Amino acid sequence: MSAAPPSSNTAALTISNPALPSVSKSTPTPPPEQAIVPIPLNSPLSMPEAEVSGMAWYGDYLILLPQFPSRFAQPGSDGSIYALPKAEIIAFLNGSRSAPLNPIAIPFVASGLANFIYGFEGFEAIAFSGEIAYFTIESHSGAPMMAFLTTGRISPDLSLVTLDTSTLVTLSPQTFLPNFSDETMFVSGEKAITIYEANGKSVNANPVAHRYDPATFLLETIPFPNIEYRITDATDIDAAGRFWVINSFSPKDSWLATETDPIAEKFGEGSSHVKFEAVERLIELQYAPTGITLTDTPPIQLKLIKGESLRNWEALARLDERGFLLMTDKHPRSIFAFVPIP
Repeated sequence: MSAAPPSSNTAALTISNPALPSVSKSTPTPPPEQAIVPIPLNSPLSMPEAEVSGMAWYGDYLILLPQFPSRFAQPGSDGSIYALPKAEIIAFLNGSRSAPLNPIAIPFVASGLANFIYGFEGFEAIAFSGEIAYFTIESHSGAPMMAFLTTGRISPDLSLVTLDTSTLVTLSPQTFLPNFSDETMFVSGEKAITIYEANGKSVNANPVAHRYDPATFLLETIPFPNIEYRITDATDIDAAGRFWVINSFSPKDSWLATETDPIAEKFGEGSSHVKFEAVERLIELQYAPTGITLTDTPPIQLKLIKGESLRNWEALARLDERGFLLMTDKHPRSIFAFVPIP
């Protein structure tokens, strides 16, 4: 059967939309594009079947979430998620390690969650507040899609992640697009904030983010800016409330095509982005209790490669002040990479 909606003590609030930054009418000089630095991984994260859909830091470990943890079930668990030690990532980037990194399997207990969410299509995002773990889940049980938010706990020694299926909260879709839901998440304190994947003006005129407080079971919406194309993951927020998201476009997603891209018009397009229709960039946003807005920081555009399919970046994390870690699902293959800050 389908999952239950939020409990009766879950209220829905809406906060009005704040003013957004204006778009410059002059022709800007774009910042240089950034080439990715691939970081090799050993199995199973090197396999397309991993389909990593999100990642987040838990202490000094980067936790990577497969879309279907059940593909990697261990005895006594419903699946596995994976961890990479930060020290090993830095060792590779510093040149003191050349061998592929070895993912650490963490048993994942979900109490048969996939069996009672009708149309279950996997896990999409992960975030942590201390030992509290948050997950978003996608299904085709809506019109046509539906997303859910659930909480769980991670053991400090990485021995287990357990989901609390009684906390399942419905995140209603904001468009009728198939295969689009709340795929991005970060936390502020103990509150989880989720972001819908499609926020372009022509498909989602008044986008919002969802904010959930586990202490009060309150689910509310806060304003989110119109941003063309897809948003698929976010970093943690910093002390000033700023964070970065993946913003990408593939020409095959024709329903997201637009003649107007305010971010490109304001900051310019890099040399490879001028040549190709695809878009691969990171953009910075500002979170406040009243809503989420774009900052004036230029986007980081990833260098596109001629003859290579768009890299479907699904996972993002900040690596201190050095740059960012990203990972694709399986298109065009499993890629784990570092992108330096310009």
